[in-house]
Amino acid sequence: MRSIFKEKNLNRKKILLRLDLNVPLDNGKISDTTRIDKILPTLNFLIQQKTRIIILSHVGRPKGKIVKELSLKPIGEDLKKKLNTSVRLIEENIYEIKNKDFFEKFDEEILILENIRFYAEEEENDYRFAKHLASLGDIYVNDAFSCSHRAHASIHQISKYVPSFSGLQLDLEVAALNKITAEITKPITCIIGGSKISTKINIIKNLMPKFDNIIIVGGMANNFIEYFGNNIGKSIKEKNCSQIVEEIILLSKKKECKIIYPEDVLVSKNLNGSSKNKELDQILPDEMILDIGPKTINKIIDIIDNTKTILWNGPAGYFENPNFANGSIEIAKKIIENNKTNKIFSVVGGGDTVSLINRLNIANNFNFVSTAGGAFLEYLEGKKLPGITALN
Repeated sequence: MRSIFKEKNLNRKKILLRLDLNVPLDNGKISDTTRIDKILPTLNFLIQQKTRIIILSHVGRPKGKIVKELSLKPIGEDLKKKLNTSVRLIEENIYEIKNKDFFEKFDEEILILENIRFYAEEEENDYRFAKHLASLGDIYVNDAFSCSHRAHASIHQISKYVPSFSGLQLDLEVAALNKITAEITKPITCIIGGSKISTKINIIKNLMPKFDNIIIVGGMANNFIEYFGNNIGKSIKEKNCSQIVEEIILLSKKKECKIIYPEDVLVSKNLNGSSKNKELDQILPDEMILDIGPKTINKIIDIIDNTKTILWNGPAGYFENPNFANGSIEIAKKIIENNKTNKIFSVVGGGDTVSLINRLNIANNFNFVSTAGGAFLEYLEGKKLPGITALN
């Protein structure tokens, strides 16, 4: 992969910049600007290099049709304020823009093409559409790691028709993920949660030969607790998963990777209730497991203390109720404490985990926080991402 940050002589070059600006919109207002804020360094760099920037991006799933509510207009306005520069949204049909000279019509430094998914050809990875997009610029830059698991025209096909580079955010994401999949400093630990073990089985299988410890928390831990002969009451669990649990346990022995699941838990009769600490053999039929208990927290803290690299993907409990947020908070506190003394390299990813650390306002205390969702998980599964292979 060639990074745009290592290129010289970018002056006046027309840069086709693929970004993930898929932010939540509520009546035309942006409710969370995290994805916009993360790409500002790349935009500032390209502005300093006196390039002309054409942004390609999408919002939502318009499925090849124009949906006014999914316009990039509010995003352009937000960028204009944050970059203190001129930004224009180009609403005309992309096919009517015939050559690279359309900058001459405008004085703006940054042009944004309207939602790229208004065109069905985008998701079809159509080569004619990609070729036309490529004809509008001199250089293509992918800074949308979170979209790079999609074989779409502006992510994958376009790189065949124009010199192609990676942007800063994509570089940072790949570097962080390499530190937990390839260039590993051991011992290495994964804390993994979520409600369904079947959605994480391929990640666990891929990481197990490289990791020393895999700590199972959240809803998927209930399958392990039940597998070992304990009643889990009315706790969330995935059905018909005994074979998957057995497969993980057998593989962990073969690969010499320790599997850790809760030794004690916090329970309640409903999601909004108060918490009771229980041993695994004390759970009643009308109770549900909603967090890890103090013994489990202490065990995880000991493991973190003896870990040099950590991946955290999934909260330990139902953190939306403060009575069941303690497990996740204690895990976060310990990772942060070790981060401050450079004892550990930490990568955090997954929607719920990112929501938790944003709620606690601690995102800046980890080495890397990924908001990439599906691309993050597919990379951990060992899959080749079309957007990354296109740049190679």
